[in-house]
Amino acid sequence: MTIMIVEDEAILSLDLEQMLIDSGHAVVGIAATQKQALLLAETHHPDLALVDLQLSDGPTGIAIARHLATHGRTNVVFMTANSAMLPEDFAGAIGVISKPYVTSGVNAAMAFLQEGVLRPPPVLKKPASLELSKFYSGRWFPPAG
Repeated sequence: MTIMIVEDEAILSLDLEQMLIDSGHAVVGIAATQKQALLLAETHHPDLALVDLQLSDGPTGIAIARHLATHGRTNVVFMTANSAMLPEDFAGAIGVISKPYVTSGVNAAMAFLQEGVLRPPPVLKKPASLELSKFYSGRWFPPAG
């Protein structure tokens, strides 16, 4: 899966990049601002963007997700310690991985998301490390009946 990282903390973004590469994903780039993120998405059209809420240009993660959900081909998953700040609709994002995260949790979430993004719906069980938005939860796991 092709992934872009939207994170302004360099150590976190580089650690996450290596984690994703080690898991077989292709990281197309790292952005620290809204402008960089939108340009990166427009240039590379990654399958997934991992987006923090608070970036170096302010709390622009939600605006990035909303833009990509309505104008792009890139799915979004938030990675944040502030998940309570997400709007109810998750700004069109698939879900959120809460910080601090562990490698095994990120790897499990990426395997699940790879199925969900590239071959929906996912067959793997949703990992505890990933909270799905109501929209994607209903889309991928509709109520029986």
